[in-house]
Amino acid sequence: MFFEQNRVLYNESVGGSCFKMGISCNLRFQDALPGQFIMIGIKDCCDPLLRRPFSIHRVVRDIDGIELLYKVVGRSTQKFSLLQKGESVSLMGPIGSGFSIIEEAKRIFMVAGGIGVAPMVFLADFLIAHGADPKNCGLFVGGRAKDDILCVKEFESADIPVFSTTEDGSYGSYGLITSLLTDEIAKDKPDIIYACGPHPMLKSLSRIAAEAKIRCQVSIESVMACGVGACLGCAVCGCEGDEHPFLHVCKDGPVFEADLLKL
Repeated sequence: MFFEQNRVLYNESVGGSCFKMGISCNLRFQDALPGQFIMIGIKDCCDPLLRRPFSIHRVVRDIDGIELLYKVVGRSTQKFSLLQKGESVSLMGPIGSGFSIIEEAKRIFMVAGGIGVAPMVFLADFLIAHGADPKNCGLFVGGRAKDDILCVKEFESADIPVFSTTEDGSYGSYGLITSLLTDEIAKDKPDIIYACGPHPMLKSLSRIAAEAKIRCQVSIESVMACGVGACLGCAVCGCEGDEHPFLHVCKDGPVFEADLLKL
């Protein structure tokens, strides 16, 4: 884990309330794994006082930087959205456990709800770089409305099939992404599922994977203050009967085997 002061390379709207931010960083950040995150703060700013966690969206080697994909949902992210090229930010990371790449897994599904697609682009890049056949993968992305569906072009340009749903029917199929996923599992069961998104989606997905006997790894979103396991504010429930009934997203996660959590 490293602490650095870095410069914003770009910070641009990608539609709706979502932004992409490029940040210069030490080459050691280029060793990050998909699913890991960083804590970012604004230099010499006491509001927000604490750094905020963001998944690494992509490692961008040609600019010696990392890219974040984030959604403006409160005062902190609103301030981040106003950052301009050249301004300074404080980085801590890479933090946490990333997705485990299973060499024997050939058929791979990635499932994202809304801004949960953020770590999936990094994961897809990593999988392909390590020999995965993009045509044997699939991205399942869902949201409430069209503006919540992000990164489709990135996956399509990598030849990864994309399945999308919206709850209002404004993009893709009408309904929940877990329903579409269940249909595809029945046609051609994957070897592993990687997922990130809201808790109800992950809870449903965990049940689907368990019933189909598919290994499933989930990235948990959580508010956290420290990022190093000191404040204990990001606790999640482990499975009943486990000797460690509580796990912490920053230290034990953010990626967990789904069957280790009580979702």
